[in-house]
Amino acid sequence: MNRPSTRHLVAPELLPALDFFPSLDISGGIETVRNFSSQAAAMPLPPELEAVTCEERFIPGLNDAPDVRVLHYTPPGEAQSPRPAMIEIHGGGYILGTADMSDPANRAMALEHSCTLVSVDYRLAPETRWPGALEDCYAALCWLDDNADTLGIDRARIAISGGSAGGGHAAALAIHARNVNRETGGGPKVCFQLIDFPMLDDRTASVGDPHPVCGEFVWTPEHNRFGWEALLGMAPGGEDVPAAMVPARVEDLSDLPPAFISIGALDLFLDESLEYTRRLAHAGVPVELHVIPGGFHGFGLAADAPQSRQAMRLRSEAIARAFASG
Repeated sequence: MNRPSTRHLVAPELLPALDFFPSLDISGGIETVRNFSSQAAAMPLPPELEAVTCEERFIPGLNDAPDVRVLHYTPPGEAQSPRPAMIEIHGGGYILGTADMSDPANRAMALEHSCTLVSVDYRLAPETRWPGALEDCYAALCWLDDNADTLGIDRARIAISGGSAGGGHAAALAIHARNVNRETGGGPKVCFQLIDFPMLDDRTASVGDPHPVCGEFVWTPEHNRFGWEALLGMAPGGEDVPAAMVPARVEDLSDLPPAFISIGALDLFLDESLEYTRRLAHAGVPVELHVIPGGFHGFGLAADAPQSRQAMRLRSEAIARAFASG
């Protein structure tokens, strides 16, 4: 059954960006989409972002996994004291993307907050099922913590961030780091989790009635089912999906780091973001939520639109507060 279009609900300032988004057709196989997405032309960097150094590193994987490729960003100038650090996890529906895809944004974050930033080139699904990507992200977190003195990092101010699938991975990483600390009394700690339009719940678009106005654009119910099945190795939404695989299924959300969540009002992930926020708050976790009217999944591509500037400002202020109090 075809639903009426929700295009009239998109904020007018965001419509040009919506029309710019290419159709994500996975019917021809993942490699076709991966090759297309990797062909995006890199824009020249302004001098201030060029001044941020970016070093490719390969760090030891966990549990006999391959080394993990990361991009290590350092702002210019000598730090007068240990810097805060951010683990950045890229999006792509668990099946697409690389650590390089957010290079300008990563440089800008490192520069604005005078922080070290590590972007993780985690293994993608379906070639690598859960928990491979989680182990790669945790390996990066452990590497930062283990080498904090050498890197000039403040261990008390290590945060994690990600958008879309990266937001889902960041939420899973926060839970995993908490569990390791509980079980062993050691391991790195996370001071803050920034999860933008996060992919948190495999049951979205797989169980229950579809949302009447969310999920028409960019990342659809069909894409969501494909992405989750690729990660989990089983059909999403069923009772047989282990809770440990999915942040929204984890019963205990207590003792997690403070969270920032932003989401567009037309994003497929709206309801799961609202519910995750509610559950974090019930568990006593400080959580900040922003719903951007008229925003679809990935609307930040319209960088000059007022909605995107608002989201960027809110995100920047939250990071600054987290690093100031970490």
